[in-house]
Amino acid sequence: MSVPEGSIEAVDKAFAAALYTDGDAGLDIGASLLAADPDADAELRRRGEEFVTRAWQRGWQPADVERIVRRDLAEHHVRLVGELIAGEVRVYGRLPPRWDAQLAELDVRQWRADRFSYATAVLELLRVLLRLPAVEPVGAAPGAAVHVPSRHDGEPRMLTRIRALLAKAEATDFPQEAEALTGKAQELMARHSIDEALLAAQGHTGDTPAACRIGVDAPYETAKAILLNAVADANRCRAVWNGDLGFSTVVGFETDLESVELLHTSLLVQGTAAMTRAEAAQRAGGRKRTKAFRQSFLTAYASRMGDRLHEATEHVTEEAGGSLLPVLAARDVAVEDRTDRMFPETTPTRVRGVTDYEGWEHGTAAADRAHLPKSHRPEHRPIRPGD
Repeated sequence: MSVPEGSIEAVDKAFAAALYTDGDAGLDIGASLLAADPDADAELRRRGEEFVTRAWQRGWQPADVERIVRRDLAEHHVRLVGELIAGEVRVYGRLPPRWDAQLAELDVRQWRADRFSYATAVLELLRVLLRLPAVEPVGAAPGAAVHVPSRHDGEPRMLTRIRALLAKAEATDFPQEAEALTGKAQELMARHSIDEALLAAQGHTGDTPAACRIGVDAPYETAKAILLNAVADANRCRAVWNGDLGFSTVVGFETDLESVELLHTSLLVQGTAAMTRAEAAQRAGGRKRTKAFRQSFLTAYASRMGDRLHEATEHVTEEAGGSLLPVLAARDVAVEDRTDRMFPETTPTRVRGVTDYEGWEHGTAAADRAHLPKSHRPEHRPIRPGD
């Protein structure tokens, strides 16, 4: 459908007023221009989809864009960007791995309001899309030829078993049962990783390290990033946190990346539930809990859970025998190399806000109650705030 020249000019003027200036005055001018010209709607949508295309070219993926919009704007902006993304991706004959799952999670319900409010919301959204910085690509852009690693028949059954264990862990009201189920899930993940490593070493797969992004949302994002890092390390991956943009990039082999995504999501659910129970017990004792308690709890939980996951992984590796070590070492080197090439400069992050002793003790205990399937569990002295 052709757009009248005057409507194209109206969009140009609206963008000049609203997108390249700060403040509400420019937004109001731009929205007024668009609201007064119904014929401009088609051009506005076309330009919006162009902004989405530029996001892909800068390394962003659908879930990344949706997460930034949700963080910086309102729920109706999330629906607007869902519409734009759904329209933009229709032009591609193929999509990269992971994109179908991300697109399925988008809210694509139409949002409508009066013309001025609608135009204002679209311009606010396009401001955010325009200012997205370039990020490290974690996969091919849509439409490009992509390599999908081969899969063998046992993998879906293994992932189903792992998901079932983690679902039980999230559903139970008994902390010891939850943590034991999580430990069993980690052992299955470790065995699955070893199976994939052996297949690759025998030339049955063409696996190379890949990458994905996982959201790390406020509040308590530092503790959540520590937890994700612990899960990644236990599953032979590396995680690099971008606090400004609210995500970590996880680098590893595809099977291990799937394990990290599953386990991190489950442990966040479990850790939050354990923290809520601890707060309720504290309130019942007449003690008011604070933000410092929750930050300390989640940081201790993340730190101790990392120890527990490593124990489970090491147990499985020991059972597999020493002959497997060169194969695993080669994969570790490949992951490190890919991480270094993606992130040649990284900065260590200092953990702050761990100031509540009771929060630290409760968080450590929540992770330490696990009875992992291992004959011996080494003793650990809890690290306390200020040590």
